[in-house]
Amino acid sequence: MSTAITMATTTTTTTTTLAQPLVPAEDPHKYDYSNLEPYVHPPETKEKNLPWAELVTLDLEDYDRPGGKERLAKQLEHAVHHVGFFYVKNYGLTDEQVNQQFTLAKHFFELPVSEKEKLEIDYAAADYNGWRRAGRTEHDNVEIYNFAKFTKDFEGKYDHPDLLKAHLDDIAVFQRALHSNVVIPLLRLFAIVLQLPDEDYLVKQHTFEKKSEDHFRYMIYHPRTEEEWAAGDYGKKNGHTDLGTVTLLFRQPVAGLQILGEDGNWTWVSAQPGTITVNLADTISHLTGGWLKSSVHRVVAPPEDQRRYKRTGLLYFARPHNDTVLKPITDSPVLQKAGVQPRFESEVTMEQWVKAKQTLQLNPEIAKKRWEESGDGTVEVLAGFRDRKYKE
Repeated sequence: MSTAITMATTTTTTTTTLAQPLVPAEDPHKYDYSNLEPYVHPPETKEKNLPWAELVTLDLEDYDRPGGKERLAKQLEHAVHHVGFFYVKNYGLTDEQVNQQFTLAKHFFELPVSEKEKLEIDYAAADYNGWRRAGRTEHDNVEIYNFAKFTKDFEGKYDHPDLLKAHLDDIAVFQRALHSNVVIPLLRLFAIVLQLPDEDYLVKQHTFEKKSEDHFRYMIYHPRTEEEWAAGDYGKKNGHTDLGTVTLLFRQPVAGLQILGEDGNWTWVSAQPGTITVNLADTISHLTGGWLKSSVHRVVAPPEDQRRYKRTGLLYFARPHNDTVLKPITDSPVLQKAGVQPRFESEVTMEQWVKAKQTLQLNPEIAKKRWEESGDGTVEVLAGFRDRKYKE
């Protein structure tokens, strides 16, 4: 009797199972790095006649050695006041970690538009986190994906594709390492250069956990035809400054980045192995009345032997807390001696500044109208501060 019941149960179960459609579970290892084709950097240009910028390289391994901060600050003095660009090396992330992020960026940009557009940014609200499609302005070949800080303020606010969800922990570790290993030491070095009595003055305005608009970015410049480059004047009209404190750019061998020197000439920034390129941006300049230089830069057509390649970038944008008031620091002997003045006509917070400048950057129709209305090659961003067009 017992056997008969067992047989009947077995028969019934088998029949029921076979009657159901078999839907295979998705491979849990689908997005493992071992299953993703690795990103491979394009070859260096063989062009010999490019005028390369001569930039200082800071070795961050020296930071914690006796007298190291003072040595590094001395190296930085000229760069932060006159150039606005420099390199850092030995920043505490492995080549493998960096390569993994390039690989994720490669595969993200290869996703179908139908998947990426679910994550598109809110242009009207000047919210830049998420996906920004290429082609929103004339001659625009740049596609972007921005990650907000992985903190409680942004928890659950932004969705990500499954590819990136599988690696959010790695992305968060990478983002936080850039802040703690690079941004925080640099802020202390700036304080030393400015002779501030409190070495942590700027650090206290840039803590990771407090709400701010720092973000990590995947970015890609898609190749253009020669006709398209010519129609866009080879990118020469795109000189600009970044809006935050510092921008970190990982080595990308496709040449294109140029900086505008005090002599009025553009020079190329080379991709130094094992380095991050750092540029100072508007906010740190606002906080020092312009004494720390917000670098003017642009991305132009690569040399002819690199124009068929995609130019993929990893970037981190550091910004102070949203409630930081953007007025010159008062207890810096350096700034006092220089007689720096506020760059705004009224009190402006970081949050207000970001919203105002992002509104112009993300909404080409608004920007075009306001540039045309001014008629003098400048446009007011906020409270009397004006952006301007730079030498081509």
